[in-house]
Amino acid sequence: MKQILEFLPLVVFFACYKFYDIYIASAALIGASAIQIVALKLLYKHVEKVQLISFAMICVFGSLTYFLHDDAFIKWKVTIINALFALSLMVGEMIKKPILKSLLGQHLPVEDSAWSKISWLWVGFFLLCAGLNWYVAFFMSQDTWVNFKVFGLMGMSLAMTAITIFYLYKHLPEDKKREFKK
Repeated sequence: MKQILEFLPLVVFFACYKFYDIYIASAALIGASAIQIVALKLLYKHVEKVQLISFAMICVFGSLTYFLHDDAFIKWKVTIINALFALSLMVGEMIKKPILKSLLGQHLPVEDSAWSKISWLWVGFFLLCAGLNWYVAFFMSQDTWVNFKVFGLMGMSLAMTAITIFYLYKHLPEDKKREFKK
């Protein structure tokens, strides 16, 4: 259920873009994201900070896109969010407070060096996504950008998640590996 809620705004954005335009899709994205936040709070009693930050940015950039009738704002949101994620992970590593370890470390007890490598890998990934989004958004057609945003970035994120899982699994202690196999 939680995974469906996480993809709801993206599906609504894509459908509204295909049936209407980028401006209606941006307004719908705001509404779907608000519903997502409320549903997460009601069902799980907790909303992650990342989701709240994303929601705030969707509200700002989506509203600017809708009211000023300028699609550049919604396109910049993706680049800025990815850059902020990269910056957050980078700062966490530099001050020796790795964000990914604090989020997942209690479930995946691997050595700090593995968390550090994964964090830096994600920094590179988010910077790559930010750069690719910027390029596709401002040098290709709007249709190409929407398809890239929905399918390209999602596919890249799923692949990166799979790489992360395989890498961390490889570094799990043997007793934890046996638990995951059950």
